Amino acid sequence: MLRKFIKMEGAGNDYIYFDCLNESISEPEKLAVKLSDRHKGIGGDGIVLICPSKIADAKMRMFNADGSEGKMCGNAIRCVGKYLYDNGHVQKEDLSIETLSGIKLLKLFPKEGKVRVDMGKYSLANVDIPVNITADRVVDRSVFVAGKTHRITCVSMGNPHCVVFEDPDALDIQKLGPLFENDPIFPDRVNTEFIKKIGENTLKMRVWERGSGETLACGTGACAAAVAAVETGLFERNTDILVKLRGGDLIINVGDTIYMTGEAKTVFTGEVEI
Repeated sequence: MLRKFIKMEGAGNDYIYFDCLNESISEPEKLAVKLSDRHKGIGGDGIVLICPSKIADAKMRMFNADGSEGKMCGNAIRCVGKYLYDNGHVQKEDLSIETLSGIKLLKLFPKEGKVRVDMGKYSLANVDIPVNITADRVVDRSVFVAGKTHRITCVSMGNPHCVVFEDPDALDIQKLGPLFENDPIFPDRVNTEFIKKIGENTLKMRVWERGSGETLACGTGACAAAVAAVETGLFERNTDILVKLRGGDLIINVGDTIYMTGEAKTVFTGEVEI
């Protein structure tokens, strides 16, 4: 069966999108593995299903390149908002999208090609991440992970993050990333962000995503990095923090809620046999 797809990216975080508003897809876990292969498939960080919702304008389901289902993806949800608007499924610039991490509110800026997402509140509680440490939370703490001691801050953005204050250009992320992801301290595995302050309200970041490996960007990861920077006193709350990723820039504002603003682009459309 041929199905139309849309390849979209936000800050280089690229997914294969399927319109499932009127037609479902079976076994999306297997499909994600097959189509995400950059040599034998379409290529991407995973697939995203745009589904109907009874409690929001649409529902997003996201599957990583290894077939595991993610609760939330900040870059993908911006693309979902753009798709719904560009294809006439909604005729408004304020949207609500249902995810496994709850309903997220979007503000579209069509002329600028950008979308702002209300990412909701974050949690530092170990039980929410989770982290196997006898403490209530891990903030700028020296912890033995991946075979040595690192200073880390752990954040839940609806999915688990470990922020490591180390120069992202001075490490072997292909070696270190899997060790963090699968360390016993993180029973549900973890997304890992390596960050460095490089200027006023500016961070540089590389990310290793559980289930996908290193990606060019991670929206929830950029939020977690900004949270870690605020919680450790690098930056003030309620200020715009520029997070520079390999695939582009995101602007994060950490207050009572977290706002993330970035681009959403359509790369190409096509048909694939599934």
